[in-house]
Amino acid sequence: MAKTLGAFFSLYLATLILLLSSGLFNTYLSLRLTAQSVSEIWVGAMIAAYYFGLVLGARFGHRLIIQVGHIRTYAACAALTTVTVLVMVLVDNLWFWLAVRFVAGVAMVSLFIAIESWLNEQTENGSRGTVFAFYMVATGSGTVLGQLVLGEFPKLDYQPLVFVAICSVLSLMPITLTRRSHPALQVPAPLAWRYYVSRVPMSLMVLFIAGMLNGAFYGLAPVYGLQHGMDTHQVGVFLAVSLAAGLVSQWPLGWLADRSSRVRLIRIGALLLLCLGVPLWGWYRFPYWALVAFSALLGITQFTLYPMGTSFANDNVEPERRVGLSALLYMVYGVGACIGPLLAGFLMRGWGGDIYFVFVSACAAVLVLFVREQRVTGAHLSPDAPTQFVPMADTLQNAHVMAVLDPRVDIERDISHDPVIGDPPAEGGGPPEAESPSTRKQQDDGADGQADAQQVDGAQALAK
Repeated sequence: MAKTLGAFFSLYLATLILLLSSGLFNTYLSLRLTAQSVSEIWVGAMIAAYYFGLVLGARFGHRLIIQVGHIRTYAACAALTTVTVLVMVLVDNLWFWLAVRFVAGVAMVSLFIAIESWLNEQTENGSRGTVFAFYMVATGSGTVLGQLVLGEFPKLDYQPLVFVAICSVLSLMPITLTRRSHPALQVPAPLAWRYYVSRVPMSLMVLFIAGMLNGAFYGLAPVYGLQHGMDTHQVGVFLAVSLAAGLVSQWPLGWLADRSSRVRLIRIGALLLLCLGVPLWGWYRFPYWALVAFSALLGITQFTLYPMGTSFANDNVEPERRVGLSALLYMVYGVGACIGPLLAGFLMRGWGGDIYFVFVSACAAVLVLFVREQRVTGAHLSPDAPTQFVPMADTLQNAHVMAVLDPRVDIERDISHDPVIGDPPAEGGGPPEAESPSTRKQQDDGADGQADAQQVDGAQALAK
């Protein structure tokens, strides 16, 4: 364990610093706009623009790495992230900030693609689980620390922006000074979305709702805190407790998920989330300590939806197609994260801060109604189901290449680039059309040839 931590310490440290600045900035932006009496719709739009950049920027990040390599990509995008932060000090215009936040999302996802693909390429199959666990701890710890550090800036002036810019630049040092060899180039898997939508619609719904909840949390939960009399430090603790509880609870939940029905656990979690939100609808003004306690419980139920939905999706897709599946899961989750803060901001603008938890309960109610064990027949179960539960930090802060860090995925055998023979029916129907051995052999040969061609093209691009 110590050897693994030491081998990738520079990448873990850069991740921690980067997430500290990102987590602090997102909360700071919501608090500052609220303090200036800016509409909650604008607050939600700022968060949505950032996550929209995260979703659309993934392909851009891959292309940039193929052209100039990992280290140069990281350096360029870290510099761009710093510029997007500092320019907000000079230009105080909401429309301009909206565009800047989109650019920041594109730059940030490129940074994470560089780090994660680097980790994947230089990790042996036997140690992927350990490497991934440390990476998740770094991402989660950075986000939690960002909320706590925000309490050191009670005035909500431009000092937090300077601190975020310092962190963005500081994250360059571990990457540019690392002794590790330059990783090989990679090509992202395409999205065979029709295949996955027809195979795992229930999982995609879980991911979409989880994205709505988590996107709204980062954008509007700070607004809720301010409207209920919290100061900057208290808001930071309110958010940090929820994030930390969701992070820590994934290990015991994972143990339980590997030994029981995951659909049942998702539905129970959604039902608990629904019930926990009801007391916060505005019936009673809870003291601060009670709100923090609610925050911890809500974090356990809310931030475990993504890994539970991902695990269930992997249970119903062949191991050879899980890289493509993870890419689609990230896209669906990101779309939800764009819609969630916009919708929650619109509701809070019209009906006040307490409507935030009405929104949370409504999202949970959708899952309670949609996710049912009776709809699952087991016809699509993968031969290795149930797959090992893998704890995952909030994927909004990461790129879909996190899929290749998943120890359940064997990149060398993945056929996500290959065409799908036949469209499988929806969950609960009959088995999908089988691929003949000769067809699979032709697909494997084609995939090998395509991979060789991609490596040659990548090497030529790097040489140029």
